[in-house]
Amino acid sequence: MGRGRVELKRIENKINRQVTFSKRRNGLLKKAYELSVLCDAEVALIIFSSRGKLYEFGSAGTTKTLERYQRVCYTPQDNNMECETQSWYQEVSKLKAKYESLQRTQRHLLGEDLGPLSVKELQNLEKQLEGSLAQARQRKTQMMIEQMEDLRRKERQLGDLNKQLKLKLEAEGQSLKAIQGSWNPSTATAGNSSFPVHPSQSNPMDCEPEPILQIGYHHYVPAEGPSVSKSMAGESNFIQGWVL
Repeated sequence: MGRGRVELKRIENKINRQVTFSKRRNGLLKKAYELSVLCDAEVALIIFSSRGKLYEFGSAGTTKTLERYQRVCYTPQDNNMECETQSWYQEVSKLKAKYESLQRTQRHLLGEDLGPLSVKELQNLEKQLEGSLAQARQRKTQMMIEQMEDLRRKERQLGDLNKQLKLKLEAEGQSLKAIQGSWNPSTATAGNSSFPVHPSQSNPMDCEPEPILQIGYHHYVPAEGPSVSKSMAGESNFIQGWVL
């Protein structure tokens, strides 16, 4: 008598459910292994129990099979994104390699890490340093020549400015002299009249002084010689001797 058809529904009995899970899980894993061996297929099987425990099988590795599955199931847009990501990754790898090469070259130029270099590489490095030194000296000489030309140009400009200021000062001096000559009275009168100019009396109040009475003793010394007249002696303002 054959087995009856088993109704597919959740087994309510916990023990029976666990026993059935264990038997069928082992059978499923066995079938997956047999399929991968007999048919040379890449099989991946993932099982989670009701308690969250993981059971897996992968003929080529579960992770590898999942990555392959994701690549196959991607949309064209996702494929473009993946290609762009790979392109950026390759670009980053190239830049990283170039950066490391530049750092290594810089250390060599600074005289560091020269041990692994061969004689030919050291000769090339020496030539490179000599060329760099020659270029640096040439650039320095050019900058110094440019600075000298600039200083000479400034010197010429200052010389021209100095000449202009000198001419301006001379013109102003001549103008000042002309103004002073035009305001001189004697020069103006001599220029405007043909008659001789007689000096006028400096001060009308400058007249002969009046006799001054001086009381007291004054030692009088008579002038020697016959040239002194009596009138001069009479015109003396002093009273000789004591007046009682």
